[in-house]
Amino acid sequence: MHIFIDESGIHKKMDHSSFALVYIEIDNFEKIEKGIIEIERELNIEKFHWSEIAWKFKEKFIKEALKLDFKVKLAIIKNPVNPAKELERILSHMAIEKKISCIYIDGKKSKWYGLKIKKVLRDRGVSARKVKMIKDDQIACVRLADMVAGLSRSHFDKKNEKNLQKYYKKLERKLIILMQ
Repeated sequence: MHIFIDESGIHKKMDHSSFALVYIEIDNFEKIEKGIIEIERELNIEKFHWSEIAWKFKEKFIKEALKLDFKVKLAIIKNPVNPAKELERILSHMAIEKKISCIYIDGKKSKWYGLKIKKVLRDRGVSARKVKMIKDDQIACVRLADMVAGLSRSHFDKKNEKNLQKYYKKLERKLIILMQ
């Protein structure tokens, strides 16, 4: 099993400061990886990133990506006093699997973010060798986690609600855990 961790909004300084933390479980890594790359190729985009893609491409990407076989653990935290502490608290409840091949963390994040996640995972018995900070252009499944984080946070922040509602409903079928 491969795990992909991403978040949306943890470093946000304006508006309210809710953030979404996603934990994606993938059993057939190669198949999902090829699926994401194929979706991007069909959309003629180099790589998907929630904050950098126009809505028409987001919508098509979401529609196709939700057909892939993956599971999601999702936490939505509204107005955290200490985001680092909340991240640690939440992740300790998410990382419970025993047969983890590798855990990938989006490498674009700040150093404290990566170190905090690695610490929590080590405390849960996950070998440090299994935890990798990677950039989203290295492994396509990281972009899947980015999509789930962006979609989830936008849904809970009620942004573009009319368009996102149907896709979030489909995402709910993949949820194992939802923490609020």
